[in-house]
Amino acid sequence: MSIYYHEEEQIFHIQAQEMSYIIKLVEGYPLHAYWGAKLRNDNNLSKLVNLHYLGDRLNLDRLSQEYPQYGSGDFRNPAYQVQLEDGSRITELVYRSHRISAGKPSLPGLPSVYVETPSEAETLELELEDVYSGLIVVLRYSVFANSDAIARSVNFVNKGKQSLRLQRALSASVDLPTADYEMIHLSGAWIREGHVQRRPLAPGATSIESRRGASGHQTNPFMLIVGLNTNEDHGEAYGLSLVFSGDFVARAEVDPFQTTRVSIGINPFDFSWLLAPGESFQTPEAIMVYSSHGIGQLSRTYHHLYRTRLVRGVHRDRARPILVNNWEATYFNFKAEKIEAIALAGAELGIELFVLDDGWFGKRNDDTTSLGDWIVDHNKLPDGLTDLANRVKRLGLQFGLWVEPEMVSPDSDLYRNHPDWCLHVEGRRRTEARTQLVLDYSRQDVRDYIFEALSTIFTEVPISYIKWDMNRNMTEIGSASIPPERQSEVAYRNVLGLYELLERLTTKFPHILFESCSSGGGRFDPGMLYYMPQTWTSDNSDAVERLKIQYGTSLIYPVSTMGAHVSAVPNHQVGRNTPLKTRGDVAMSGNFGYELDLTQFNEEEKEIVKAQVAQYKDIRSLVQQGDLYRLLSPFVGNETAWMFVSEDQSDVLVFYFKVLAEPNAPQKRLRLKGLCPQYNYQVVGTEEIFGGDRLMAVGLDLPNLHGDYVSTTFKLKKV
Repeated sequence: MSIYYHEEEQIFHIQAQEMSYIIKLVEGYPLHAYWGAKLRNDNNLSKLVNLHYLGDRLNLDRLSQEYPQYGSGDFRNPAYQVQLEDGSRITELVYRSHRISAGKPSLPGLPSVYVETPSEAETLELELEDVYSGLIVVLRYSVFANSDAIARSVNFVNKGKQSLRLQRALSASVDLPTADYEMIHLSGAWIREGHVQRRPLAPGATSIESRRGASGHQTNPFMLIVGLNTNEDHGEAYGLSLVFSGDFVARAEVDPFQTTRVSIGINPFDFSWLLAPGESFQTPEAIMVYSSHGIGQLSRTYHHLYRTRLVRGVHRDRARPILVNNWEATYFNFKAEKIEAIALAGAELGIELFVLDDGWFGKRNDDTTSLGDWIVDHNKLPDGLTDLANRVKRLGLQFGLWVEPEMVSPDSDLYRNHPDWCLHVEGRRRTEARTQLVLDYSRQDVRDYIFEALSTIFTEVPISYIKWDMNRNMTEIGSASIPPERQSEVAYRNVLGLYELLERLTTKFPHILFESCSSGGGRFDPGMLYYMPQTWTSDNSDAVERLKIQYGTSLIYPVSTMGAHVSAVPNHQVGRNTPLKTRGDVAMSGNFGYELDLTQFNEEEKEIVKAQVAQYKDIRSLVQQGDLYRLLSPFVGNETAWMFVSEDQSDVLVFYFKVLAEPNAPQKRLRLKGLCPQYNYQVVGTEEIFGGDRLMAVGLDLPNLHGDYVSTTFKLKKV
């Protein structure tokens, strides 16, 4: 890892383990020269840039640029746009200075990847200036010692005498030299998250975005640009991931000259930010990863970086507890005795954490009331929440709780007392979804109320885990506390307010393991992982559907961040009946738990669950901290397989799933990945020993599994 500056050629060479990123200054413009496999730091890098002129001026429309502007000759998608007080929208950034420093600075008020010592990263800051307006733009690049990743962000500073209005402020823009690429991204909907989409780029723009106020079920703030023949193990792949939880856009634009501009950042739709003299604006961070060895290597780069340097706190490296959640067991209909009975059954099976879901507060007997009134319902829990938590703890389990603090029910004391505390526009109707409105987290008084209400509960009740839910997107985006000229800042300020609240809560209660949820995976993004080390991957817990959801999510997010539970059959979302073993194997490929009525198990089922819990305790560190290799895709055929390998390549865990039975099926072998070719591995529970080279080149014999929705696992150890 190093950042070099060749003064004579005016070249910046950002060098990682197996990656180079090169910028060249030409007539003051920072031009993008290269992003790809690692190059030597010699003096022949300037020829990477092809210059084009119109007369005696650089033809910006033909140049690869680092942070392209609007209105001065480049007709492609700009990275930023500013409106001046005179109504003009033309700025022209040119190089002013640069700084190279050890370490990586944090972003005030925003989540970001971090380092624990300055030696872990190096940072380049390019300071650009529009002389006419006084706008200063600082492009920041941080490169990591142990990762082929670059963290990019942008800081805007108004050093002029008049106000400016940012109308577009993307976090990263890169011009790639050809158009022979495909885009891969994740799409879906509620109970259908994380589906992998792959499509070729064509002239014009290919983009994904959210305009919902949150990152969303529909698309994830992440895209891959890959070569036409790139697969899991071969070919080039470029990843762009935004550490942000609000509206975003990711775009790939092919121009008439067959080059491709890729960019990611805050969605400019319905966004602007007023920048008064002396004020600054910081964009969210984009994490850019390059792989020359396929998509799998790129995924593992993201996994390691996000697992170890995005997730924070005492739970980052700890084993995540096996839990049981009462939601699908009881929904809103429960009493303390029923909760204690489920917890007792869990204790007898070896489960470690009980989570009380929705319905414990206010008059919450359905989803139409009481959000915002965070006071225990003594009709359900006569002796209170603290008493129930202590009863659960006496059984040997930790106690967890569900909350949904970003919403308010119109039928609540909070709303009756403060009807202006929700997002709304005066004189317009207030659209309800799930009979709830969105609290205005741009307001300090709203955040202070929620902080105090939750702090009281978290202090009085012995809580080890919080499931933080968010079940609707923004409508009528307006705030009673923000002046008219700043109303287009409300959605972004709302996200900043959420981050501020989460920072306060996680700082005050570091012992609590927070899990993010948004009707499942509706806000599964790096921004939330900075505050909450795991996310409820989907409300769909059907084992077959989860194969696609968890496989797709793993393109970027580590397994340690994915909540995965065994639920009852017929499945409550799709009505499918799958074996308890298969449900367990799928859920053990994430942060393991149960979401059903444990008291309804028969003796045979209890023994299966005991064995699953014991198995997960044995494999938990390998699943949560090991390297993931995807073997067979559920988006391609009838089979799915993945495996986990320890850092020293001595421990291996393989999962194989078959969806539908095959008549007279051929004998099959499963080729493994990520092993040491020189090691010998024994299949645990057998006398079979195979060389790592043989397992990767020939494969592991699969048993003939009978029936639909079946699975098997293999554990291997170096001998």
